[in-house]
Amino acid sequence: MTDQVTAVDPGTSDIPGKPVSASRTTLSHIMTHNDTNLLGTVHGGVIMKLVDDAAGAVAGRHSGGPAVTASMDEMAFLEPVRVGDLVQVKAQVNWTGRTSMEVGVRVLAERWNESAPPTQVGSAYLVFAAVDADGTPRRVPPVLPETDRDRRRHQEAQIRRTHRLARRRAIVELRERRAAEGFED
Repeated sequence: MTDQVTAVDPGTSDIPGKPVSASRTTLSHIMTHNDTNLLGTVHGGVIMKLVDDAAGAVAGRHSGGPAVTASMDEMAFLEPVRVGDLVQVKAQVNWTGRTSMEVGVRVLAERWNESAPPTQVGSAYLVFAAVDADGTPRRVPPVLPETDRDRRRHQEAQIRRTHRLARRRAIVELRERRAAEGFED
C-alpha cells in the first residue's frame, strides 16, 4: 500500500499523487437559533455553506493552494437539522482531473447533549478548480484512493463526471440548434 501512495499516475500527471487521507477533513458546528428558517429547523443554505467551506478546505489542501467552487451536484437533505444539533461535515477528494477535483461531502448531526450516534442528514458532491494568484487554472496532484471505499467513490466520481460533461454538451448543442433555427433566448 505504501508504494501506491507514493506512486505517480503516468496517465494523468507528472505531479506526484496524494492519498485521500492527506486532505480529508471534518468541520463541526453547533446549530443555534440564528441558523433557523421559518419552520424552526436549520436553513438549508447554512448547511450548504458548511458543505462548501469543508469541501473548499479539502480542495485547497489537496491542490496545495487556492481552489474555487466550480459546481455543486446532488445536494441532498435527508433529515432536518435542529437548533442544538452538533453538525459534522466530513469531506474528501474523490477524483481529480488535470485542474479540477470532485469532493464528496457527508453531513452528520447529533444532539449536543446526548450520546446517541450521529445521523446522516445530507450529502453533496462539489467540483473545485485549482487556481493560481491570477485566477488561472493550475495542475493538481492525482488523488490516490487507499481503501475499497475510496476506490468505489473514485469510480462513482468518474461516472458523475461523464454525466456532467454529457449534460453540458447536450445543452450547448440544443442552444446552437435553437439559435440556428432563429430562436432568441
